[in-house]
Amino acid sequence: MASTVGSVEQAAAFELKGRMATLTVLRLLTPDNDTLNRQLEAKVAEAPSMLRGLPVVLELSAVAGASADQLALWLETVRGQGLVPVGISGAGEDVATAARERGIGVFPELFGGERQSPKPGSSRRSAEPEVLPGRVIDQPVRSGQQVYARGGDLVVLASVSPGAEVLADGNIHVYGTLRGRALAGVQGNREARIFCRSLRAELVSIAGQYQLSEHLGGDGAEGPVQVYLEDEALCIVPLEA
Repeated sequence: MASTVGSVEQAAAFELKGRMATLTVLRLLTPDNDTLNRQLEAKVAEAPSMLRGLPVVLELSAVAGASADQLALWLETVRGQGLVPVGISGAGEDVATAARERGIGVFPELFGGERQSPKPGSSRRSAEPEVLPGRVIDQPVRSGQQVYARGGDLVVLASVSPGAEVLADGNIHVYGTLRGRALAGVQGNREARIFCRSLRAELVSIAGQYQLSEHLGGDGAEGPVQVYLEDEALCIVPLEA
């Protein structure tokens, strides 16, 4: 009988594929764990079906001097509220080492230098991201699909279904009903906007600032609207004819 060992050994056991996937960043603004736990509990209660089981990255640059013991406490708190911490960012080497020992990934700086002024004599143009052609989708974006426009705008000439996700480094234009999730300015472009004929989204986000479906009602949601970022708040206003 012929041996099958050789064929088994040659069969591929896995594949590595590059794919754009979004992760929610939980940026800690205080080392006070009691405050974190209380406010996180209230946030999860607003949208439990969306937030429970959600993978998150803990961004720690605003809590300078965090210790490994504090990280352990924060991880326990986040898990206790039903979220799933998969990584950290913005931490010192000791905390990063502690994270790796706990099986938590360490991401590059997510907010490093995001609001720094250009140095005297430096070219503003050289600091600007490369602008690539936009992406146009001429059919509905179905549930479970993810469409990303890297470096430019995304134009969807149809509707976006519940459970779908559209992302762009620039603006997002939806010429139908926007359901699902829409994330514009995903690389930090705070000037990005979302435009749609009807807003029924599960989540909209500009440069990391987001609102869930529970807060998307009100004037303008029935007809064409635009979503933009003003200071640290998302504004949703009707598009004038």
